[in-house]
Amino acid sequence: MSTPRSAVVVGAGIVGLATAWALQSRGVEVTVAERRRPAAGASWGNAGWLTPALAMPLPEPAALRYGVRSLVTPTSPVYIPPRADPRLARFLLSFTRHCTPRRWRVLATTFAALNRHALAAYDELAAGGVEEPTVPVDPMLLAFGTAAERAGMVEELEHARAAGYEIPYETIDGDRARSLEPVLSDAVGAGIALHGQRRLNPGNFVRALADAVRERGGKVVEQAEVSGIRDLGTGVAVGTSQGDLRADVAVVSTGTWLNRLVRPFGVRVPVQSGRGYSFSVPAAGAPARPTYLAGQKVVCTPLGDGRVRVAGMMELAPPERPVDPRRIQAIIAAARPLLRDVDWDARRDEWVGSRPCTADGLPLVGPTASPRVYVNGGHGMWGVALGPLTGRLLADAITTGTAPAELAALHPLR
Repeated sequence: MSTPRSAVVVGAGIVGLATAWALQSRGVEVTVAERRRPAAGASWGNAGWLTPALAMPLPEPAALRYGVRSLVTPTSPVYIPPRADPRLARFLLSFTRHCTPRRWRVLATTFAALNRHALAAYDELAAGGVEEPTVPVDPMLLAFGTAAERAGMVEELEHARAAGYEIPYETIDGDRARSLEPVLSDAVGAGIALHGQRRLNPGNFVRALADAVRERGGKVVEQAEVSGIRDLGTGVAVGTSQGDLRADVAVVSTGTWLNRLVRPFGVRVPVQSGRGYSFSVPAAGAPARPTYLAGQKVVCTPLGDGRVRVAGMMELAPPERPVDPRRIQAIIAAARPLLRDVDWDARRDEWVGSRPCTADGLPLVGPTASPRVYVNGGHGMWGVALGPLTGRLLADAITTGTAPAELAALHPLR
């Protein structure tokens, strides 16, 4: 097939917009169809950590140690609301098959090859006119109650290094952790200082990316619910609530809702909603640097607007379910003993969003059974870390007809 001159990208999160931007850079005219507005989904309320050093496969041997009882407890960091759901049961069975040390090493090697280029992909966006900055942070802080609690994370980091990760870190004691972040309480007895990473305000960044796509001549069609995609033989027609959008190719980047649109084109890998929660608190009394309360699985990120985002939890539940207040309270209860002066009662922006998770933890990036329909999705917790990079790699594949080597393991038809 000849190099496409036009593309419709479905989804205006960070992954879809980064793909659209990269296609524009290669001379393709783009239209982005979004069912709500840019940054309305998981790209808005996430923790905003741009940390390729921590972008690791979600299936890991430690995941099996949670046990069934913890998975159905609403205060658990990983929670499955009890319900009859054969699709979820199949997903969990497949997920557990990947939670072996041998399989984790294979998956980690794939992530390591991607992570080495993740920050450079952001630098390319900045050089190309995306105005919202990414902010270097040195160090980011991972806080633990005791050195024994930290040992599991250190072991994971060393396994990742053995798989090819570049992870500049050092272990520190509780006093050093409090010198870096004075709001930590005496309950913090150990830490890890992680170097060479960044943070961003995810909502602002994705909106700036949408603006850059528009400024380069692209269209972002909001409130356009996509009902389906038709391969016309010479192009595609993307059916939306505002009429058909026609182009040479289509790219589907709809996160948790990906399966419905791409199943007709042979993509059978299930994408499961792994919902994360967040809210914001006043900056006064909250961490001034990105801080991960690792034992509690709670992340605190200054957003640069007088607020600090507090995020956490993994809830395997349908994406349309409303915020569960018990999950917000669970985050607060977990974090309160480790933070001295956070005004929890002044929280706002309570939010839940769906991370698009695959059972093997790998994104779906590449062609489908149609030579005119592509996928870029299923990044799980790592859409911020890897979205601009997979957008660039997929744009290369679409415009050259040759897939970069990094995409081999991410093939949507695997």
